[in-house]
Amino acid sequence: MTIKELTEKLNLKVLVEGDMDREIKGGYCGDLLSWVMGRAESGDCWFTVMGNINAIAVAFLADCACIVLCENSTLDNDAKAKAELQGICVLSSEEDAYTLANKLGKEI
Repeated sequence: MTIKELTEKLNLKVLVEGDMDREIKGGYCGDLLSWVMGRAESGDCWFTVMGNINAIAVAFLADCACIVLCENSTLDNDAKAKAELQGICVLSSEEDAYTLANKLGKEI
């Protein structure tokens, strides 16, 4: 499934577009950045509430397909600029990570 397809199926809001045709290979839920950096896999859709510049760096280092900010978490301005610069797709949802991960699991 591509990020574009995920966005449509899970009714996600696009905060930073990035490569919407990138394939999602799995999912990861977590907010402890060092933990995510060591455990998320390339191509994962990362569900988190962390919308800061450090989260963008972790997504880049872990090669996540995209970040989904859960529970209406906000993306700060510095993070948005860095995501745009690095081509990191950032999406948003009012739903929690558990609910979104379950929906992703049914799709891939």
